Amino acid sequence: MRLDIVSLIGVTLGLSAILLGQYLEGGHIGSLLQLTAFLIVIGGTLGAVMLQSSLRVFLDGLGMLRWVFQPPVISSRDTLNTLLDWSHKARRGGLLALEPFIEQQADLFQRRGLQMLVDGAEPEVLRETLEIDVQAYERHHLDAARVWMAAGGYAPTIGILGAVLGLIHVMENLSDPSKLGAGIAVAFVATIYGVGSANLLFLPIAGKLRYWVGRRVADKELFIQGLVAIANGENPRIIEAKLQGYLS
Repeated sequence: MRLDIVSLIGVTLGLSAILLGQYLEGGHIGSLLQLTAFLIVIGGTLGAVMLQSSLRVFLDGLGMLRWVFQPPVISSRDTLNTLLDWSHKARRGGLLALEPFIEQQADLFQRRGLQMLVDGAEPEVLRETLEIDVQAYERHHLDAARVWMAAGGYAPTIGILGAVLGLIHVMENLSDPSKLGAGIAVAFVATIYGVGSANLLFLPIAGKLRYWVGRRVADKELFIQGLVAIANGENPRIIEAKLQGYLS
């Protein structure tokens, strides 16, 4: 299992800085722990995001959270080496020489592309068909990543809503000073939860997921360009030079 150390450090550093700042200012860490504020902000944000999203997109967005700390395996160098190996075999034995490799492909996208190549699909037809798959993949996964972006947009507003509710509670109990502290605490902590969760968690998570979606799309585009080059009968050295840019 490959962990993203930067993400782990980022989350730890961000939360630690806030807690340490609270401590250095003479405040108590426990004063930031307000169950009522947490329920208002997280529950309200979750409900708003669910209302905005379809069930599949919402669940996929939650499932993609693991990419933040356990990134998907992407090796453009291995993809390029595989394409170059196929190009050498195709030049020596024709496209049918690649047929034994079809069942070896665990990735359905690559298997489908290689099958079309072996079946003699025209290069442009091959490109157009696979690019439609890539566009659909990118659109769906970006929609799923926007679940977290939406949460980052709603959370601060829900935090303000929690603050208003806390102040209403304060106003209702002006005659009872013993209840004022709890209402004021909920008001301010709800704002902290809303702004903090949006800017320390939700929006950074959305950005990291969009990054990995872009990396996976780039790897698929590399594969498409390589297959089309093989279908056109291009020299393996030319194919390698053409695809080197994807490795950056």
